[in-house]
Amino acid sequence: MREYRYHSQPGCGGCLLMAALLLLITGGLPLLINVLGTIIVIGLGLMLFIILAFRVLSWFIRRKVSEYERSQTEAHNRFVFLLVNILVNIAAIDGEVSRSELNAIYEFFRQHLRYNQGQIYWVKELAKEAMAAKVGLDELLTEFKDSFGPEPRQILLELVYQVIYSKTGVSQVELTAAERIAAFLEINQYQAQAIHGKYRSQARSGPVGEERHYQVLGLSADATFAEIKAAYRKLSMEYHPDKVAHLGEEFHKVAEEKMKEINGAYQFLKKKFGE
Repeated sequence: MREYRYHSQPGCGGCLLMAALLLLITGGLPLLINVLGTIIVIGLGLMLFIILAFRVLSWFIRRKVSEYERSQTEAHNRFVFLLVNILVNIAAIDGEVSRSELNAIYEFFRQHLRYNQGQIYWVKELAKEAMAAKVGLDELLTEFKDSFGPEPRQILLELVYQVIYSKTGVSQVELTAAERIAAFLEINQYQAQAIHGKYRSQARSGPVGEERHYQVLGLSADATFAEIKAAYRKLSMEYHPDKVAHLGEEFHKVAEEKMKEINGAYQFLKKKFGE
């Protein structure tokens, strides 16, 4: 059976030629040249205006980014730089960094760290530089480990898992990379599993109640109150917001949210044990 084909709409391929001939007939060659010259000048002017507007906008954004960078501590800028490079490196594990993976990273900074458009532009520049540099994950982690102590390392792992589970479809390769990051940064298995469990549970819409409180503290549901108390004290010291204040306001808030979660879990379990 022959397939029915719709007829294409008529174009205006000969319209310009007909208009040129009409101008030539009615006004001669000088009129035709004048009209064509006017069209060319207007077209060039419009093109130059668009280019100029784009350059002015780009200059304005870059200036705002530069002002923002200079308003932050060196530790903050270094932390974000390494965080973006590590996230891009994880995204590139399968051989390429897709547009959806980049968008997931940008959306993470926008939604979870409340970055405005100027700050997002800065992150995009860092991501572009990271893809061009192609630095290995081990080198990045070594630099991070040499630059930051235990508290920022755990914040980094929190953010890595947040990005991984913010995407549709979680890759086992990415999860393996996150586990390797935890081991490389000497985050103990107990704490790394707690962080991973938190985001895995959120992605699967569970668990809730008592089990969730135990997971926040990195414990199994049969933990004694002595173990709960010890875990709480350890996590309270590791996630105290003052220990990451030098990283900037957004990461200070990450630590504050983590402390609220830890305190809530501990108070729930403390009440359960009647302590």
